[in-house]
Amino acid sequence: MNRKSDLFLNFERMWREMDELIGEPWGGEASRHRSSRLQAGFSPRVDVYYCGRDEPRAVVLIELAGVDSDSVHLEVAGRDLVVTGERAIQETEGRVYQQVEIEAGGFRRVIELGADVVAERAQASYDDGMLRVELPLRTGQVATRVPIEGGEPDGD
Repeated sequence: MNRKSDLFLNFERMWREMDELIGEPWGGEASRHRSSRLQAGFSPRVDVYYCGRDEPRAVVLIELAGVDSDSVHLEVAGRDLVVTGERAIQETEGRVYQQVEIEAGGFRRVIELGADVVAERAQASYDDGMLRVELPLRTGQVATRVPIEGGEPDGD
């Protein structure tokens, strides 16, 4: 183990010890904060890239391991791809955890795209915990001149 990972391991251990130490005398406030954070949900990790010369498109990969695809919903609003869903909270009765890193609960992630897309032609697939969304880019946009009102020409 390198020195950097030792530092983070020690930080996590210190945080856990402080949570146990301070949580009890102060009415469990630190413990409640930590458990509410776990129940509040999570934000899945995302990759976004652009590809395709003939048919340019945005590709969004969303890491959703352990999430049932039936609980995932997608929506395109302008340049935003909105992903919502929920990872089921696991039963904890009778268990003593040493470590908890897999976040659970509901999620909502808004991914801002760097180009206009054709939402009606978007496609999505879900495989091995990875949601892949392909959004064709809107091409051939024509610039529209906008007139300016309220100005009077000089010299009249």
